[in-house]
Amino acid sequence: MKDFASSYFRELEKIFNKISTKDIDGITDAIYNAYTNGRTIFILGNGGSASTASHFACDLGKGTLSRVYDSSESRFRVVSLTDNVATITAYANDLSFDDIFVQQLSNLVHKGDVVIAITGSGNSKNVIKAIQYARECGAITLGLLGFDGGKVKKLLDKCVIVPSSHYGRIEDMHMILEHMITDYLRSKINKK
Repeated sequence: MKDFASSYFRELEKIFNKISTKDIDGITDAIYNAYTNGRTIFILGNGGSASTASHFACDLGKGTLSRVYDSSESRFRVVSLTDNVATITAYANDLSFDDIFVQQLSNLVHKGDVVIAITGSGNSKNVIKAIQYARECGAITLGLLGFDGGKVKKLLDKCVIVPSSHYGRIEDMHMILEHMITDYLRSKINKK
């Protein structure tokens, strides 16, 4: 296991060194602008990316606070579209799985809001459909992607691509990016 672990960590380091810090800046700035303008951030993804979407929403909503019990502290308005099992399964059953995110956005998204897609392949129909709709509504569209970005890449205003074809490593890097972005935002907000 020691050799395998060392190899795995080396591969993550190689991948991380290929990620564009300019792209990370772009995503982070868009999220910060949503915060300062009181816009809502919606995060979505399938499978492991669904878990990352939930985690990202939690970290932005709670992890950026310096005074949790101070209701006057400015907070992120953030929603993970992966968390309402009843809504997701109702749309999947009554319409199709392709509609589980777009139908939730139909109830909630406004011009100037931010929609973040987290996806390894970038080719999931439900993710593409949601991002297309978000764009039509005038939302800012962001993504944490893998492989070459897939079909959704061209629909996004800004994205960070993890240059790998290994889903586990892509998901590892998405989680690292999520934590890094949140940690940076926490420090920026608390310096004000």
